[in-house]
Amino acid sequence: MHHAILGAGGIGGLIGAVLAHAGEQVTLIVRPESAARQPRQLSLESKLGNFTVPVAVEPALTGPVDVLWITVKATQLESALESIPSDASVRGVVPLLNGIDHVSLLRKCFGHDRVIPATISVESERTAPGLIVQRSPFVRLNVAESGKPLLASTLDLFDRFGFERKFIENESTLLWSKLAFLAPFALSTTAAGAPIGDVRKDPRRRKLLDSCIREACAVANANNAGIKPDALIATASQMPPEMRSSMQKDVEAGNPPELDAIAGPILRGGPEHGIPALATQELVIEIRQKLKARAAG
Repeated sequence: MHHAILGAGGIGGLIGAVLAHAGEQVTLIVRPESAARQPRQLSLESKLGNFTVPVAVEPALTGPVDVLWITVKATQLESALESIPSDASVRGVVPLLNGIDHVSLLRKCFGHDRVIPATISVESERTAPGLIVQRSPFVRLNVAESGKPLLASTLDLFDRFGFERKFIENESTLLWSKLAFLAPFALSTTAAGAPIGDVRKDPRRRKLLDSCIREACAVANANNAGIKPDALIATASQMPPEMRSSMQKDVEAGNPPELDAIAGPILRGGPEHGIPALATQELVIEIRQKLKARAAG
């Protein structure tokens, strides 16, 4: 199949490299000002394998593709979509963005049925143009059951490479299962400016982490997600201590963090369902103060 990747960062580069390595046709869609600097290849350094594969690079989607993978940051989504014509011939659109709100936006653009919600959990970053480094010992890819007719063979390719992958019928469960863990992890590591192991060692920060998980799960379950907070707290206890969140890396690099995409659904959903989100709010305030201090000096 022909896959287009909108966003050639850590996630898009990982997806594109694995698909190209498996023999699929891959085209990276990058900003026009970046197209000349983007190598016509992807190099992956991963615990699952190291290799370099050729890919095509275009500043906009110009022809038909089977799957459009959207892997840009939530803060860049609307501007990135300018590279995709409104009449683009795309069989399926698979967003791998953090958060939840992007799904409704994309369905307004492409139609409800063509958008196949999905999530990915991995620590992967672009360390140089065309060079992707996957640091986590796992890659977990979950896709809505509605995408099975189009994506079953593609997920088999990821499975053979070493991804943990599955189809999930309930879209609310799919999206909230990631966010209910990602938000506490990202907010805690960013507020602390430290990896998850250091967060766990600090009694105050560990309490905030656990409380944030319970708040996120309460909002998720008010949206019929059916998530067990104790299971996520156990997962947080077992994560490799050196793991950092992409939000933490963005703040440290001076890039805009995905604060609204990640924390917003909890902070907005809490009041809607009568659920206090005090720990989440405390972490967000701490991060905003850090951003303000950085901007001031």
